[in-house]
Amino acid sequence: MCLAVPAEITEIGENSRAQVSIAGTVREACLDLVPEAKVGDWVLLHAGFAIQVLDAEAAAETLELLREGGVLG
Repeated sequence: MCLAVPAEITEIGENSRAQVSIAGTVREACLDLVPEAKVGDWVLLHAGFAIQVLDAEAAAETLELLREGGVLG
C-alpha cells in the first residue's frame, strides 16, 4: 500500500529541494513535480516527492484522519 501524507513547506533551497514539516517532523522533499509550490504551502508527500499542492483545510482533515487511524502519533 502506498501512502501520501500532507506536509507543510518550511524552507525551499536549491535544485527544487525543500524542508517540510509532517506533524512536527522535518523531512527533505523534492518539489520537481510541483514547481509552483512556495513556503507555507501544503503538499502531498509520497516517497520524498511533493506530488500535489493542497489547501490548508484539506491538509488538516487528512492529518486528522491519519491520527484517528493510528498512522500518525
